[in-house]
Amino acid sequence: MKKIVFLTWGLILGLLTLSYAYKDGDFQVWNTDTQEFKIDNKAKIIFEEEFRWGGSAKDFYYQHYDLGFFYSLQKYLTLGVGYRQVLSKGGDKFLVENEPYLHAALLWDALDFKFEDRSRLEYNYFDYKDDTWKYRNKLTIRFPWKFTKFEIQPYLADEVFILFDDGQRLNMNRFSAGFGVVFTKNLKGEIYYLLQSSQSKGVWSDSNVLGTKLKLAF
Repeated sequence: MKKIVFLTWGLILGLLTLSYAYKDGDFQVWNTDTQEFKIDNKAKIIFEEEFRWGGSAKDFYYQHYDLGFFYSLQKYLTLGVGYRQVLSKGGDKFLVENEPYLHAALLWDALDFKFEDRSRLEYNYFDYKDDTWKYRNKLTIRFPWKFTKFEIQPYLADEVFILFDDGQRLNMNRFSAGFGVVFTKNLKGEIYYLLQSSQSKGVWSDSNVLGTKLKLAF
């Protein structure tokens, strides 16, 4: 009888997982909104919220809310600390993940190209599974060309995710290409294509993402 109960629960959990493990090559839409509050010439507070739709962009499955403090120690070095709460769909409800993090970014110019190498160390704790640590590194290259009065500027970026659970392993990569837009002095935006490759239970799958970002600075 116990075996039947365990098998039944295993089947139910498996079906719930499959419901939100989208097909390889899934098309998704992501939207990010950011509010930046300048404290002085070196310090700022940033609030960010992001929403994602998967399953051919029909299923709202993810949202996060992020609050961080960032300080420019030097022109080329920014340090920060923050907290992110993630709500991701599992079954018929949203599951909560909490992510305090440390942030460090190196910035430099070369041949009029602008480079940013951002590192982030996260502690991910949950109510429904074991806690984990995660390291993220994102390299962004902004091209020196700007077009029209909106200063449309192309960029490329790649981000790797290293998960520390049973050891250390690469479990996600995000490559993106897009362009930034300056609407006004205090309002900027981005539109981009992102290819996300992620691993689950040893199997890799891809998602094709159309993303938008909007940043309002005060």
